[in-house]
Amino acid sequence: MTATLMMAAFFIPIGVVPLMWAARKVPDLRDGLMVVAGLLTFACVVGMVPAVAAGARPEVVFFHVFDGVPLAFKLEPLGLVYALVASGLWVPTSLYAFGYMRGHGETNQTRFFICFALAIFAALGIAMSANLFTLFTFYEVLTFSTYPLVTHAGNEDAKRAGRIYLGILVTTSVTMLLLAVMWTFVIAGTLDFTVGGILAGKVDGPVIPILLGLFAFGAGKAALMPFHRWLPNAMVAPTPVSALLHAVAVVKAGVFTILKVVIYIFGLDLLYTTGGSDILKWVAAGTILISSIVALRLDNFKARLAYSTISQLAYIVLGAMLVTPDAVVGASMHIAMHAMGKITLFFVAGACLVSVHKSKVSELNGLGRKMPVMFGAFTVAAFSIIGLPPGGGSWSKWFMALGSTTQPSDYPFVFVYMLSSLLAIGYLMPIVARAFFLPEKVDHGHDAHHDAHHDEGHHAEVEPSIEDPSLVPILPIGESIRETHLLMLGPIVLTAAGCVALFLLAPQLEAFLRPIVGGAP
Repeated sequence: MTATLMMAAFFIPIGVVPLMWAARKVPDLRDGLMVVAGLLTFACVVGMVPAVAAGARPEVVFFHVFDGVPLAFKLEPLGLVYALVASGLWVPTSLYAFGYMRGHGETNQTRFFICFALAIFAALGIAMSANLFTLFTFYEVLTFSTYPLVTHAGNEDAKRAGRIYLGILVTTSVTMLLLAVMWTFVIAGTLDFTVGGILAGKVDGPVIPILLGLFAFGAGKAALMPFHRWLPNAMVAPTPVSALLHAVAVVKAGVFTILKVVIYIFGLDLLYTTGGSDILKWVAAGTILISSIVALRLDNFKARLAYSTISQLAYIVLGAMLVTPDAVVGASMHIAMHAMGKITLFFVAGACLVSVHKSKVSELNGLGRKMPVMFGAFTVAAFSIIGLPPGGGSWSKWFMALGSTTQPSDYPFVFVYMLSSLLAIGYLMPIVARAFFLPEKVDHGHDAHHDAHHDEGHHAEVEPSIEDPSLVPILPIGESIRETHLLMLGPIVLTAAGCVALFLLAPQLEAFLRPIVGGAP
């Protein structure tokens, strides 16, 4: 039964693609099909939770590419958490995208939503992979299915962002990740994800950090510096794409890959006893702090959030490289915690652009008093990213920091985690303060529609040239309080509530993930 649910969840996103294409001339039907597919997929994934929590590991083998290398799927707690994130956020992101894409009067909406469904299909393939070959296959499918989303606008900025996106992600995956996969097969004779790892007793010396480095940098979607430029450049894409890239699927595929490799290919014991991950700890720590400092100085709303994402991804990588049970569990929890918080922040950024044509942090003064629900949700999500209650991020960061105290050589990373949280306050809370406490700026003749702001080469979205009546903020409350469109406001409130729900459910999530580090030092 669990294997059947796993295959249903896997095939529903790609199965809805031809139906959406057939309904391309009936937008309401096309969009409705996507919502139904998202709900069914999420229901199938949720249905597997009890069995996996009880110890079941459903497995399905499609075919063998050659001896010892099948295209196969197997679900364990970490993969199920990623699958829950991808499938659970598909529906709110879709609803948000309907309001956003129609509001902007975007062309090629059918292509957009088809590529979106393909990206979820690829993300679920990654989550359920039984071995490195299957993971690499769907990792590449995810890259190419999201390329049309990054270049959706079709202008020169979008084409340039697409070239950087493909250039970095394909180059890193082919020259490093694929090399690491082949090297692992030569050493171990298998690519299966195995409890305790498959390389223990088969590698030693400098081979360990070199091979681990190939995996870490080869998973370019994790955006470790210096392979991070694709992510802020992709901000030229529509905001629903930013949400997909930064919260739901793409970046989580990168850090998920690194966690799977650390846990099931190397094994925590091997890396802990040999110090094979020591160099990458410092690379991740540097990425955390540098990207946080860059975020402090960016005025473009989405660009600031993009560098925040780079920092938060490096949190997960650092947790993985600490290879202690608490740190690895905390890093795994942060996949869900960061996804829920960051998607809320991007939803708010997009709503500001669509509803009031604001794309800069410096333009947000007073908006919180006009849109208290939306900016209240932003505040809750910001707390989660910072690591403060009642946001779920407070628990994942607690476990990662706790994992830094196992040995004296790791004590500096406790400071890195604490300092980065202070920096997160510095780049997120001024947005809240401006929105709620500063007087609104009066725009004297400034044409917001021609403001294509550049922050360190990162482009703001092209804003609509005509005030679309469907985008005039709705839900009037009195004379001065008016929220954004319901199709956008609903997902914002839902995901903000999700941040609080994850805070309350953190003990259950931690207990669910704890088996992945069984037998660790």
